[in-house]
Amino acid sequence: TKMPRGWPLMVVAFLSRCGVRSLLVGHGARRVRTSKVLATRQLEEQPVMTSDEVQSAELPTNEDDELLRIRHSSAHVLGMAVQRLYPDAQVTVGPWIEHGFYYDFFRSSGEQFTPNDLKKIQKEMQKIIKKDLPIREEVVSREEARARIEAMGETFKLEILESIKDDTITIYHLGDEWWDLCAGPHVESTGAINAKAVQLQTVAGAYWRGDETREMLQRIYGTAWKAPWQLVEHKRRVEEAKKRDHRLLGKKLDLFSLQEDAGGGLVFWHPKGAKVRQAMEDFWKDEHKKQGYEILYTPHVANLDLWKTSGHVDFYKDGMFDSIKVKEDDDPSEEDEHQEDEAAAGKGSPTNYYQLKPMNCPFHCLVYKDTPKSYRDLPLRWAELGTVYRYERSGTLHGLMRVRGFTQDDAHIFCTPDQLEDEILQVLDLIETILRKFGFSKYDVMLSTRPEKSVGDDLIWDRATNSLLGALSRKGWAHEIDDGGGAFYGPKIDVKVTDALGRKWQCSTVQCDFNLPERFDMTYQDANSDKVRPIMVHRAIFGSIERFFAILLESCGGDLPLWLAPTQIKLLPVTDAARDFCDDVKARANSIGVRAEVDPGKERLAKQIRNAETQRVPVMAVVGDKEIAQQSLALRVRGRGDLGETNDIDAFLREFHQANTIFDLPDYSDKDDDDKKEHNIHVVKAKDNDDEEPPSSLEEEEEKNGASPAAADE
Repeated sequence: TKMPRGWPLMVVAFLSRCGVRSLLVGHGARRVRTSKVLATRQLEEQPVMTSDEVQSAELPTNEDDELLRIRHSSAHVLGMAVQRLYPDAQVTVGPWIEHGFYYDFFRSSGEQFTPNDLKKIQKEMQKIIKKDLPIREEVVSREEARARIEAMGETFKLEILESIKDDTITIYHLGDEWWDLCAGPHVESTGAINAKAVQLQTVAGAYWRGDETREMLQRIYGTAWKAPWQLVEHKRRVEEAKKRDHRLLGKKLDLFSLQEDAGGGLVFWHPKGAKVRQAMEDFWKDEHKKQGYEILYTPHVANLDLWKTSGHVDFYKDGMFDSIKVKEDDDPSEEDEHQEDEAAAGKGSPTNYYQLKPMNCPFHCLVYKDTPKSYRDLPLRWAELGTVYRYERSGTLHGLMRVRGFTQDDAHIFCTPDQLEDEILQVLDLIETILRKFGFSKYDVMLSTRPEKSVGDDLIWDRATNSLLGALSRKGWAHEIDDGGGAFYGPKIDVKVTDALGRKWQCSTVQCDFNLPERFDMTYQDANSDKVRPIMVHRAIFGSIERFFAILLESCGGDLPLWLAPTQIKLLPVTDAARDFCDDVKARANSIGVRAEVDPGKERLAKQIRNAETQRVPVMAVVGDKEIAQQSLALRVRGRGDLGETNDIDAFLREFHQANTIFDLPDYSDKDDDDKKEHNIHVVKAKDNDDEEPPSSLEEEEEKNGASPAAADE
């Protein structure tokens, strides 16, 4: 029986997967293999998913070995394509990265790659992929590798060769034409790369070896995926991420700024942003107090000697600002430049040099040591929203994500070994409680164990690691193990959250520390009256207020949950006579903790609503003559539309105050249309586009309520 047009590839793939090969013999072995490969690709390129399912799908990451190989091999295909088209280009390094790959090139001609060049390079890559060139590994001696590189005149490859410690060198060839120094891994041939799932993106500058004194290279970025639909979805998410960029939203919604006049990487929280931050901090403090934490406040600077004791001067100096010289009252002498240099380098013990704190931990250690401790005092749980200062190169600064001054949601637990597992479990519970409040419910959890270089004996490491494992098991959280990936001072658990665009962000961390208790000689008296070291646990949930706020802002696209919105309800007076009523409602709302504002009323109602929606105000209340007479509010909710009319304003405000999201609000819109008209309820449908105008019927309502048709900048 002849099959309908369009079926063969699907049927061949299905039968081949099921092992039913006898029905395919007539096509010949080669035909079957080709059909099966094409059918498999067709299934990958056109997944049987709705657009919503595609958008909610979890795209593969570099943890997928096949994808990692595709991206690495795509980088080599890029290198080959560039050197085919531009013989003056030297290749340097070409690794895989989070969403694709890049290759750095040096052009002796000094010419810059242009967007048109990228198009040419992409076409050349497609030709290389189509040829299905074998990718093979060759192992050569160091001398042989050097001879080949010198013959090619590739000076940067010579530097790379010198940095390789092994005597045997691995080379990967693409066919017989092109090769590069590489440790792999790669796909078997260029044909294993789907040309429709690879795209070049941009060109950027990069110094060789990251050294500003060396040559400027040209870095070509690309993205590569297993199937074209993944590339399309990735591009959609990238474009959506651009719209959600927290720097743009921060300016548009007037939340924060970074003032270059004050210096790079320093955050200024505007009144609206400060309201959000205060709500975040209040919730954070309340939840910690429920879990038995006590709040600490510590200084922003400390004597340089403290940072030598903690080890920060020795191990973290590049991340610290220069020391501050302070002339003490009892020391009128001026120290010379040599002494100052020694102080900055952590040498000597000048008591008149202070350091902006890069971390809060040493301060908590000092508080612990202030009074003797007994095992009966433990565990101690101390939390602080402590602002720290870290030096970052100007080129690495990025909005709120990477700054020079930020506030850590820091906490430290001091406990006995027997208490550790229960304490870790309580921390995991607290992490879940806080992250869920902000809408993050999907986590990737990693347990990192002892590295080669570490402090502490085997017994305490094993006990601490087992406590972390035990807490994760009791919590029921799936996790991966990074063997040897722990800090030198103790094992740790890291938690990544997944945002609305499927991006993963490192936020929460729980770290055991055997180092600082030793450095600060911290002890407690055990049941046998012996002095022993406590276990110190470092713990953060947000990571930092600034970075977490940026992640949240981008995840929700500026539509913050109701409980966090800087303006939770905006009162829109239709007439001048309604302003006093609106001011009274605002005062009643503010008195119970609801953040309410009154629109100035200078615009027509349609414009007022549009402005409120543009500013992501979740709830609006329209007030005209009839609302004043009935002591009511006509409610509209962003994203839900009309909510109806409430005649008991105080009851509504109390329910409002308890709501986390707009979907927790009571719905007053269950009356029929005639009833709504009778009670003057303004029915306005929600708009997805902030720039769209509300229905013109609103203007009719304005006139009916006696509003003057003031000119609006429509």
